Amino acid sequence: MRLTTRTTALRLHSPLRISRSVMTHRDAVCVAVSLDHAPPPGQPRTPGGGAGAAGSGSAGRTAPGGATAAPPGADLHPPPDPEAAAGYGEVVGSRYLGVAARQAVRVLRGQAGPALARHARPETALEALRTGRLLPPDCPPSVAAAVDSALLDLLGKLTGQPVYRLLAGEPGPWAAASPGGPSPGASAPAAVTAAPGEAAVTADGPAPPAAVTARTIGITGAADAADQARRLVAQGFTVLKLKAGTADPEEDLHRVAAVRGAVPPGVRLLLDPNGAWTPSRAAALLPRFAELGVAAVEQPTAPGDPEALARLAARSPVPLIADEDAAGVDDARRLAGRVQGINIKLAKCGGVQQALRICAALAGSGTGVMLGCLTASSLSIAPAVHLADRARWVDLDGHLLLAHDPWQGIGGSDGTVRASGRPGLGVTPAPAPVPEAAPEAAVPEPSGPVSRAVPEAGPRTGGRPA
Repeated sequence: MRLTTRTTALRLHSPLRISRSVMTHRDAVCVAVSLDHAPPPGQPRTPGGGAGAAGSGSAGRTAPGGATAAPPGADLHPPPDPEAAAGYGEVVGSRYLGVAARQAVRVLRGQAGPALARHARPETALEALRTGRLLPPDCPPSVAAAVDSALLDLLGKLTGQPVYRLLAGEPGPWAAASPGGPSPGASAPAAVTAAPGEAAVTADGPAPPAAVTARTIGITGAADAADQARRLVAQGFTVLKLKAGTADPEEDLHRVAAVRGAVPPGVRLLLDPNGAWTPSRAAALLPRFAELGVAAVEQPTAPGDPEALARLAARSPVPLIADEDAAGVDDARRLAGRVQGINIKLAKCGGVQQALRICAALAGSGTGVMLGCLTASSLSIAPAVHLADRARWVDLDGHLLLAHDPWQGIGGSDGTVRASGRPGLGVTPAPAPVPEAAPEAAVPEPSGPVSRAVPEAGPRTGGRPA
């Protein structure tokens, strides 16, 4: 198989402030995997630039926000022949994960590309990835997740099955995948929202997962947070996640109280300090946030001491969800039954297959699953949407924070993310944004009487009117 990459910049529609940083944009690397005999997958083109391919050594780039260039794969249409399909994934640069876009491209081209070249089909590559034989142990999990996504997307397109159906027989359903599934043009059953952790089923098999997602409000003034909350609830959101962790915790308490008073009682509030508190501060603050109706708190204490987090969870009046302290399956096993939830992010754990291992490790422990994400496009978040029926909490709103999402197909703007019944991940390139027209300059009115006529401008000769 063949791998190609393309780098773009995703700009947020407004800066997002959390306890450790302020984000305005981030780089994203689109990964495309296709069969050797298929035509090379189309790539977006910057003005005057060409597509970047794994074998060419060139890397393309668009302007921040993608306003002046086509989004990844924008020149593609669904191929009439499934064998001509390409599967897609995305890895975003992240200081938190310690991966820059340039580093991701080097790993993808230097390690993932040659590894995939030894496989003729995605089934064998997925099995090698699942068993740790495809990529080296030091491969960044976010890169592995992008490769996992592209392979699942490609397998779904080749077999005519959406990813959630490919995953219905986990672990290791790849050998069973066959072209006997629904055809690419077949109509899909309507999405059904199941109870958390339970897959909805129709007469035709598993229904497309759909789940209520949280919507993030960054650290901002109390009045602004309340205004944002009212607007989001009007759009359909029923779960809001508030970032916290300011130097003065009273600011966080005031902001949460303002939001609580601005939205109906049925709207659930989550809190995420991103590890900004000490254990003693967290122990003092958690009861106060519980009194304000906060339903759960993510990673209240600084990462690196999961034992302290587990001790805090044992006496917390509000459920605690480990995030930065729970990266992979070993962390999940260590905290299973000792915290109320674990936030699974595909970029953090290594992809869908690793996420399923974490779900299996937590089964029956009393620790619930939260599905989270980084700020990224719908392409990056789509694989997690196909797992949404396995989670108690869903926080898959990263694409909603962008000024322009270059991919589409998972919804979310009304408070619910949905997988489609289309083959693969079910996402497609979004139309490029229409540049805003510059306002016409106003012609000033004369400020006084005109004393003489002004002739219309005409052809000039020698610098003088003709």
